[in-house]
Amino acid sequence: MKKIGLLIKETSGSRIKDSFKLSQGLIIVKYSGVSSPDMSSLRKTLRGAGANLFVVKNSVARRAMKELGLDDLIKVVQSPCGMIFFKDEPVDTSRVLCSFRKDHDKLILEGGFLIDRLLTQKDIEAMSKLPSKDALRAQIVGTLNAPIMKLVIVLNQTLKKFVYCLDQIKKTKST
Repeated sequence: MKKIGLLIKETSGSRIKDSFKLSQGLIIVKYSGVSSPDMSSLRKTLRGAGANLFVVKNSVARRAMKELGLDDLIKVVQSPCGMIFFKDEPVDTSRVLCSFRKDHDKLILEGGFLIDRLLTQKDIEAMSKLPSKDALRAQIVGTLNAPIMKLVIVLNQTLKKFVYCLDQIKKTKST
């Protein structure tokens, strides 16, 4: 029978690996000095953005990252840290983290991994300033729709001028 500590480490390691396989990437944060209620509110906000915050021992995190082939990211795991796995929208997750950091300067963005590249703190902050997928889609639709709308307006104006001209001819002939 295994000791409880070893069982917890194995379970945590497998949870990290499973979460990583199901997500687009992860962000690592240092949370030392952030109160427990604030961490709970961060977790809740992150869940709303489609992300999960997972706090684990450094040794377990390093071992899991080594098994996942994230050797470059192991350097980032130094002190108590949280791993944030995001599934859909990395922009929303980074936006939540950056807005939380404005009120809680103890939270430090260490780095991360997105699909196939490492992220630095500057990358995460830059990502938070990008528009969401829905906003980008709306911009594309608006861009594609603009020439069609201009054509409709031009044709409509031509038709109005033609009707106005006919109306003026009618008025001159009736007088």
